[in-house]
Amino acid sequence: MRRIASYARALGLFAAGAVFGTFVLRPSAAQEKKNINLHLNHVGIAVKDVDATVNYYTKVMGYRVAFKFPSPDGRPTTTYMQINRDTFLEIAPASDTALAGTITHMGIQSDDIKAAVAQLRANGGDVQDVHVSAQTKALLSNITDPNGIRSELVELTPDSLHQQAINRWK
Repeated sequence: MRRIASYARALGLFAAGAVFGTFVLRPSAAQEKKNINLHLNHVGIAVKDVDATVNYYTKVMGYRVAFKFPSPDGRPTTTYMQINRDTFLEIAPASDTALAGTITHMGIQSDDIKAAVAQLRANGGDVQDVHVSAQTKALLSNITDPNGIRSELVELTPDSLHQQAINRWK
C-alpha cells in the first residue's frame, strides 16, 4: 500500500510540474538564449620565423599547411596549419604589437555568427559588427575579454578557405 501511495504522490508531483511548466512559465522562456554553438576553430600565434615554424609544425608535429597568404614581395605571412579536420593553428610574423612567442587570439567558431553576436551583446559583450574576411572569405567579428584577449568569432561560409580545407581532409 505504501508503494502505491508513493507512486501516486510521484505521479501527482509530475502532473503538477507539467501543468506549471505549460501554463505558468512563458512558453518561450526556454528559447530566449539560443544555443550559439561556440567552439574552438583556431589559435593565432606570433612567430619570429614563419618558415622555420611551419617546418617545425609540419615535420615534428605532423600538421599540414591548410592555406597561406604570401606578401606581395614573396615573404611568408599568415599560414594556417591544419591540426585535425576542423582545428587550425594560425601562424603570423611577430610585430611591434604581437611579439614572437605570444598567442594573438583565439578563433571561436559559430554556426550562426549573427545569433552569436546578438547573444554576446545581450550578455554585455562589446562585439564588433560582422564582416566578410577579404582573405579567408569567412564571416568574422571580434570580442575582447577584460584581460585584453581577443576572440575572433568565425562562421565558415561554403567558400571560406577553412571550409575548403575541412572538405579536403581525409
